[in-house]
Amino acid sequence: MIVTQKEVTTQIQVPMTPTSRPSFLVSLPTTQTLNMASINSSYGQNPDVVHAFGFCRGDVKPDSCRSCLLNAAILLPQLCPNQKEEVGYYDNCTFRYSHRSLFGIYNVSDRIFFAWSQQSSTTLNDIYVQVQLDKVEDQAPIGDSHRKFAAANDSTSESGEVYAFAQCSPDLSEDYCRSCLQNVSSRIQICCDGRNGGRVFNPSCYIRYESYLFYDYTAVSTQPPPPPSTAVTLPQGGSDSTGSQTAVKITVPIIVAVIFCCLVGCYLLRRKTRKRSQSILTDSFGEEGSNLRSLQFSLVTIEAATNKFSEENKIGKGGFGEVYKGTLPDGRDIAVKRLSRSSVQGTSEFKNEILLIAKLQHRNLVTLLGFCLEEQEKILIYEYVPNKSIDFFLFDSKRQRLFNWFERFKIIGGIAQGLSYLHEHSRLKVIHRDLKPGNILLDNKMNPKISDFGMARMISIDEDQGNTNRVVGTYGYMAPEYIMNGQFSEKSDIFSFGVIVLEVLSGKRNARSYESHLLTYVWKKWDEGSPLQILDPFLMESCSEIEAIKCVQIGLLCVQQNPEERPTMSQIVSYLSNLSIDLPSPREPAFFMHSNPTIVVELSLDQTLQSSTSKSAGSNESSQLLPR
Repeated sequence: MIVTQKEVTTQIQVPMTPTSRPSFLVSLPTTQTLNMASINSSYGQNPDVVHAFGFCRGDVKPDSCRSCLLNAAILLPQLCPNQKEEVGYYDNCTFRYSHRSLFGIYNVSDRIFFAWSQQSSTTLNDIYVQVQLDKVEDQAPIGDSHRKFAAANDSTSESGEVYAFAQCSPDLSEDYCRSCLQNVSSRIQICCDGRNGGRVFNPSCYIRYESYLFYDYTAVSTQPPPPPSTAVTLPQGGSDSTGSQTAVKITVPIIVAVIFCCLVGCYLLRRKTRKRSQSILTDSFGEEGSNLRSLQFSLVTIEAATNKFSEENKIGKGGFGEVYKGTLPDGRDIAVKRLSRSSVQGTSEFKNEILLIAKLQHRNLVTLLGFCLEEQEKILIYEYVPNKSIDFFLFDSKRQRLFNWFERFKIIGGIAQGLSYLHEHSRLKVIHRDLKPGNILLDNKMNPKISDFGMARMISIDEDQGNTNRVVGTYGYMAPEYIMNGQFSEKSDIFSFGVIVLEVLSGKRNARSYESHLLTYVWKKWDEGSPLQILDPFLMESCSEIEAIKCVQIGLLCVQQNPEERPTMSQIVSYLSNLSIDLPSPREPAFFMHSNPTIVVELSLDQTLQSSTSKSAGSNESSQLLPR
């Protein structure tokens, strides 16, 4: 049997590895001396390098091991000719190749595969199966650097014979091996409840059970316990000897019964925990919950990555909870968003963000790697973006000097590309609803990535807008039709984008009051014919005047009062990439204050709304502020 990663790796769409890869892989099992049933080698130089690693089942003899690895090395490149990373699972071995180093690295939960018997079990008892799986899960990690495996069986129960086997890649440490086996063991019920056999594979470990003997009984290190009928040898003699025999006959069954009850209790507790986790997925996400299991991380893995959420690893805090930097066993840096247990709004955003952003992939969107739902914890795991958010640089008098014109223009273009994908190129229109500099993160090359989709909504691709009774967002970035009527569309996101553009250009935050409203200030300078005066003074020497004026014009077009007069994101992308295109002339922006305003929305900067009521001239209604 072979199970490959072809479906997963196809999604990565990476370029082909060196043309010498097939011949190199095939030569491995024949030219390299097998180190107690494993091989590890590399070929080539970066970026065209191939790393290969394979290991055999602990009970397999050397000749069979070599044959299995050779077969894998021949078949994998043929089955998956365009993949840069691949793994093959066989009965006797596991073989992998990759463009990155494999040795000593624990591959976490993103590549787990299942196989199960087609026959439903009429005799196997889930309790006896789990008892044997627990045994091998505990024993395999304590193996040596050559082999980490364990086997166990129970042929004495009335429910039928149970054979279990677990193995880790021999290069893993004991802790990584234990964590890997816990991860795959926790998934066995997903595929294999009520089956005569089942297996769960991870590139770094696997676990298996069957109703028949599938491994070499004489080669395994774990021998079965003696059957109950085995006699206990006792000293021969008089009454003392007879008394001792009687005591043993009474004591041994009691001890066995106690041990069995403990094992059953542990199994039931573990089963209850797993079912509770699965129930939470179903209750929280409905039918889609079953499709999200591949994104689920264990709490043990997240605690290890963040040093148990230590203060040293904390990198941020908000109304939803706290954010920590972490490192997974495979070396990837992650950002861990731990929602507050008391935050009801955080729970709603948690569900929304998983269901939404898990379906989105774009270089200008932050990637969601997974989540954790255990022990009342609600945790989101993202790719780690090292340079924090735009506002960290933009509104600090010292750091904003680091933002030259090239970087600011690139940031504006990157945000536009990300929004264009959300509005026009994903399967459904996605309206972010909370675009602001604090939700635009910067990677190590200062490329922008849109984040925080907790308030986002999806609408059908042929819908123009949606409506809500719950207005959420941050004042200064919300479109007027959204604040006053609860109407949101791609044009409300475009309004937010326009405000961000003008903030990036000026280095000034949008209004704390209408007397200092940024949109009012920019419009006045544009109307006076001096748009460059709004620029951050640090940009005057480095900016391109043509690009700067066009960006000011784009910003003003995006914040028009009438949504129909705002451009689409595809038009904005076109404007930014082709400076020769003539743009429409902007009108006075939304919230431009006349001498006798008819509508005033009295809100404070950076207050996030759950609901609001507009205040009109001569009205007794007032706005209700509910900070997030």
